Parts: sequence; structure tokens; C-alpha cells
Amino acid sequence: MLAARLAGLMPGLRGRLLAREPLAAFTWLRVGGPAEALFTPADRDDLAYFVRHLPGEIPLTVIGLASNMIIRDGGIPGVVIRFSPRAFGQIRVEEGHRIRAGAFAADRKVAIEAAEAGIGGLEFLFGIPGSIGGALRMNAGTRSSTNPEIEGETRERFVEATALTRAGEIIRLSPEDMKFVYRGCGVPTDLIFTEAVLQGFPRDPEEVRAINARVQEHRERDQETKVRTAGSTFKNPPGHSAWRLIRDSGGLDLRVGQAEMSRKHANFLIAHEGATAADIEELGERVIALVRAKTGITLEWEVKRVGVPA
Repeated sequence: MLAARLAGLMPGLRGRLLAREPLAAFTWLRVGGPAEALFTPADRDDLAYFVRHLPGEIPLTVIGLASNMIIRDGGIPGVVIRFSPRAFGQIRVEEGHRIRAGAFAADRKVAIEAAEAGIGGLEFLFGIPGSIGGALRMNAGTRSSTNPEIEGETRERFVEATALTRAGEIIRLSPEDMKFVYRGCGVPTDLIFTEAVLQGFPRDPEEVRAINARVQEHRERDQETKVRTAGSTFKNPPGHSAWRLIRDSGGLDLRVGQAEMSRKHANFLIAHEGATAADIEELGERVIALVRAKTGITLEWEVKRVGVPA
């Protein structure tokens, strides 16, 4: 068994290492199989020790709040790393209207801390149901065609990030290193983010809280917030809105098992009780095929899909 093997290789390990641990409960969609081995590091040094001693042939996957992720029904081979909020969820206000946040800090909590400190520019995070590590990896952001003040992207506020290489080396990444693109970045996929520094500007706390409230109003009016969904399923193709392409192509009529596209926001995929990861992924592929057949445009998944089928 992998977990037992790794425990034998790493006598100095302080974090928690579990075998065949179910992962569905950690995801917003509540689907997916187990991790072959699940590791929760005690702190950054413990994480560095673990990856430094992890054999190179063993796959490594990091999950945060998993708000934008489909874990397939067969689970994830190799090791899954999931941070604890105590070790990697810290949020600290620094001089110059900056915030230092751990990779497991919730985006919404960062926005709240910014409001309390009178820091503007991070309000867009209030409406993103993920963590800072995911925001870095996905260049998370919010868009609004009617209210520009609630818009923003991670790259616009990014100062630096700290990460670990697969060799256990601690490195710091500049904006140039990150190579941000729309809903993504160009850093190697095996880098593990541990914290980030974000830059804001002075703004009255009441004004920040009011903007946060408008972000929430926008989400509740235009998006699904009370069902199991991973947010935007597909990236917006250049010059197009994915939700409009799906709606106009008839995607709202598609359903697979207990998964269907939202009629409130056509780019949101809903997982009803009893849905499987296979239902969700098949529905997404059918939507892609339908939009391609109707418009010639191929949608690209924004939701990250990991693991193996059942």
C-alpha cells in the first residue's frame, strides 16, 4: 500500500498520511473517488520534507477548496496533498496596503480582511468560491458587463508567490515568472503554491464592504449559488460568451443522469443529488460537441478534471 510505503521512507514526517481516503466531501460538486494516499502537511517545512523524499515516479496532485474541480469516480492515483487552514490559511495585512495570504486561505476571507483593513482592489475575490492557491493557478477573476467596479483578476493585484518545487526547494515567483493568461498561468504544473502577496490601495472600509455586497448581489442575481456547481464550466472563447453559445445552441436541453446545465446561467453545470463525475464530464463533452456542431467554435474546459474513471 502506497501510504505505508511512504511512511517507511519518511520517518521524520509530521503531517497526516492516509490510505484510500475519500475525496468527494472535499469538493463543491461532492463527486469523485478516493486518493490512493492523502497527505496533509503540518507546515511548509513538513511539506518540503515530504516532496523531497517522494519518489519521482509517484504522481502528485494538490487540491485546495476544490470549488473548480471534477475528481473522477475512480479517484486519484499517487499522492493527493490537501492543506489545512491552520497551517496554510493565514491572512496577514502588511505595510503598503498589501495582504499576504496562505494558499488555503479562502478568496472571500481575503476580501473581508481587506475591507477591515481599508484596502481596495481585492473586492473581486469576494465572489470567488475558491482559495488563493487556486486563484494563482487559474488567474481567478470576476467579470460584469454592467458593473466594472466589481471586476478584477488575480494578475492585476499579484506581487509575488512562494512555492515549492518537486525537489522540495522553496522559490519565489514574480509577475513575470507567473506568465498569467486568461484563466491560467504558465508556471510548471508540479509547483506547489504555499502563499501569495497581493497589492491593493487605500479605500474607506465602508466603501469596500459596499462593493463586496454588490459583488454578492451580482452572484445571486446572475449565477447559481444554492446548488452544487463548480462555477463557470467553460472558458469564454475570444469575442464570445460561453453561456450565450451554450444557450443559443440548445445546451439547456441536455441532461446526463443527475447532471444538467443551469437555466439561470447556461455556463454553470449543476450536480444534483446522486450525480457522478462521469455524468458531469459526459454532459460537458456533449455541450462541447453541440456548440461545435452549431457554431464551429470549440469550448475549452475551465473546470479542472483530475483522476481516473471508475
